[in-house]
Amino acid sequence: MPPLVVCLDLEGVLIPEVWIAFAEKTGIEALRRTTRDEPDYDVLMRGRLAILDDNGFRLSDIDEVIGTMEPLPGAKEFLDELRERAQLIILSDTFYQFAAPFMRQLGQPTLFCHELLTDENNRVTDYRLRLPDGKRKAVAALKNIGFRVHAAGDSYNDTTMLKEADRGILFRCPDNVAEEFPQFKRTDAYSELLPALLD
Repeated sequence: MPPLVVCLDLEGVLIPEVWIAFAEKTGIEALRRTTRDEPDYDVLMRGRLAILDDNGFRLSDIDEVIGTMEPLPGAKEFLDELRERAQLIILSDTFYQFAAPFMRQLGQPTLFCHELLTDENNRVTDYRLRLPDGKRKAVAALKNIGFRVHAAGDSYNDTTMLKEADRGILFRCPDNVAEEFPQFKRTDAYSELLPALLD
């Protein structure tokens, strides 16, 4: 049997949603929208960038909130056990600038994600995708070089990855995602997710 690589989403699976935390800090309700609500990632990000610009927020304002956050309870222990039994890659639509503090807390797992662009005043001006549909393409590439891939995520932007994987699993997803993608097993605790990924 080919060796197994597990691919996981990050926000909502291993760490809290950064934009929701920033929405709570700023009181801007529109920033609570995530890929659980909006299937079109560019529409979502353009809306976020406009809000940041309209309110004069800088990347440092978001960093300040991230500095108060920790991985989800049990996430580090889950990853430690998973990495003893399979190789792991985190495939996320977050940004390296957001994720770095969490990666240190999670034991520096391999992360593929995107990049925010800022100006000389630390204002976020744009974002750069590593590549379009990167989660699915990463899984396809791993399969192409002889790996078996199991994947888990919680949002619309994970579903192409889950379809491409040899096994796709939803984790702590909202009902709307589960109802639209009933072909994927739904799990709600790390104690369920671990055997679903490995067995």
